[in-house]
Amino acid sequence: MTHIITSLCLRDSGCVEVCPVECITPGKPQEQWPMFYIDPDTCIDCGACVPECPYAAIFPEDEVPAAYAARGGEFLNRVGQDGHYEGTDHHGDPVVLETVRVLTQGEVVDLTTDIQANTDYYTKGPGYSAK
Repeated sequence: MTHIITSLCLRDSGCVEVCPVECITPGKPQEQWPMFYIDPDTCIDCGACVPECPYAAIFPEDEVPAAYAARGGEFLNRVGQDGHYEGTDHHGDPVVLETVRVLTQGEVVDLTTDIQANTDYYTKGPGYSAK
């Protein structure tokens, strides 16, 4: 089992620094892969990344919520969204995303679709490498 970074991710990068096996990478190109992704073949399921995420976007794969109830004000970061986000990452570097929308309080979102997005990044996308 691995951990999954869901579309609540706003590319903070703090998770990358605490990963002892360096299995977390930013999606590139960002317009097609707007989140960070965890390589399931490298992840040791230690969970060090979970408390580091300021957006509470990381879950063990079997705990990714199918019915995430938004507190309100969170951003959903997925291809196909056309909202704008500007912030800073863990280092104070600018983060600009054009693939977001703001969630309203009580809105329910299925985050399990992000499991497939993570798998796709490492089997079909730029994170893929023939082993």
